Amino acid sequence: MISIQPPKADVTITQRKQEITGDEAVIKPLFGFVDLHDIPRDKGGIIQFFNHSGELLFVGKARKLRQRVKKHFEDSVSPLKNHREEVYRIAVSFVEDPMERDIYETYIINTQKAKYNVDKVFYKEQEQ
Repeated sequence: MISIQPPKADVTITQRKQEITGDEAVIKPLFGFVDLHDIPRDKGGIIQFFNHSGELLFVGKARKLRQRVKKHFEDSVSPLKNHREEVYRIAVSFVEDPMERDIYETYIINTQKAKYNVDKVFYKEQEQ
């Protein structure tokens, strides 16, 4: 049996309101997220979207993390397009190797049963 250890989150952001102190610039929130700048734009990795109760909603991978996170909130073809309001926390893990990203993404989708992932799903939910 193969043992896979998904990487720990390197950056985690949650929805919040910006508290302005002094001459700090106002950041326009994207679906309540004002800390997208904490996610590097030049790193690749795994993205996990969670709701308020910690349920995993969607897992994705990206060559450039920040741009991909923004695209999920702006794109009309994102699997999250009808569920963007549910997203409360985003966790990203830096994984530069494309094959490793693919393995981790598939593993996390199937072991944690990401709610809105439809591709790469190898488990079947039991019919009630």
